[in-house]
Amino acid sequence: MLSCRMRPAGCHISTSCFPRKLWGAAFILCTLVMGVPAFPTPSAESTGATGNCSFRGKYFKEELRLEGEPVVLRCPLLRSYLEDSANPQHLVTWHENSSAQLIPVGEPRVQTKDDALWILPAVRGDSGMYICRLREASHCEEIAIELKIFEDAEAVLSLISYPQTLTLGADGMLMCPDTQDFSQDKGGMGVWWYKGPVLLGGAGGRFHNVEEKRRLLIVNVSMEDAGYYRCVLAFVHEGRQFNVTRHVRLRLHKQTDTVPVIISPLDTISASLGSRLTIPCKVSLGTSTPLTTSLWWIANFTQIDSAYPGGRVTEGPRGEYSANGENFVEVPLNFDPVIREDLSTDFRCIVSNTLGFQTLRTTVKEAPSTFSWGVALAPLTLVLLVLGGICLHKQWKRRAGKAYRLTTLRTGFQNFHSIPEK
Repeated sequence: MLSCRMRPAGCHISTSCFPRKLWGAAFILCTLVMGVPAFPTPSAESTGATGNCSFRGKYFKEELRLEGEPVVLRCPLLRSYLEDSANPQHLVTWHENSSAQLIPVGEPRVQTKDDALWILPAVRGDSGMYICRLREASHCEEIAIELKIFEDAEAVLSLISYPQTLTLGADGMLMCPDTQDFSQDKGGMGVWWYKGPVLLGGAGGRFHNVEEKRRLLIVNVSMEDAGYYRCVLAFVHEGRQFNVTRHVRLRLHKQTDTVPVIISPLDTISASLGSRLTIPCKVSLGTSTPLTTSLWWIANFTQIDSAYPGGRVTEGPRGEYSANGENFVEVPLNFDPVIREDLSTDFRCIVSNTLGFQTLRTTVKEAPSTFSWGVALAPLTLVLLVLGGICLHKQWKRRAGKAYRLTTLRTGFQNFHSIPEK
């Protein structure tokens, strides 16, 4: 009779119970009963599983770069995360979508540095999807970034260029985009601008290289200035020099806005302490639309609602109107009431639109006192005049009475001597 013995330490089935070919099936059955895996499973890291990380999908912006140049990929998750975290404790890791292996720190060509992925330099084989994982104590997220490396810039110029717009007839600046990772403190050197094969920025021309801001100033933009530009930045990393190239496509539009002009208030406004005061800021826009114009007040270089949280000084409602084919916009500054502190405050009206801005400073001055000695003495003067008139009238009557009596006496005396003797 076949015998089968079970041991307390686990499951042991004697080989005498079953033929050898049934041993595998018995082992699997025993494994299922005891809840132990029959074979070791690979870890989550080795298979590329994200564990409890939530996947945010593909980032909307593709990274389009040239072969032979340095590439820096920054994790988009980190930007919003740092804005919400005062003291961030995070871990950022990178790996290619086609590989579960993390990209290590300190590799010579592809490495992670300051939470960013650096490729020095990029080759065509680096094209692909890169996964950025952000992990901290409370959560974990992942996002994919697509990198495309091109060999011939001219063939894909419309794809890799950055559109920028300037106004015809005005001065404008082109910016060398996406070069913040190659600043001077990180090894960045000079910037050169080209249009086709021509180097721009020579003395005496309309193009000026504003190198410290990595911009190209174009004086009096014309139709001929439209087209493709190239900015080249020299960058040194660990003793090796690289070129960072960006392409800009310049588009032009006609000038529809005019520079705004503040026509009021005056430099000094008089007001009595304790009284209400309204200072209107009136701006002439010419033919520009008020929709593209911003108008506001500041006090000692602070927004009015922040400078006066109690509401003693406020901005009034914005007004827009037209007269004689010209557009105007107005915002009043209201005081309720004026106090002595306002006399030493720097109030400024600021207007801004697409062509620039203008600032006008105004101060509040205490109005002179309305008390006048002339006004105060007027009643007394009137009383004195009346009394003087009365005195003069009495004096005149007194003199008139004396004259009448004297005349009467004289007349009576003459009549007395005219009586004839009998």
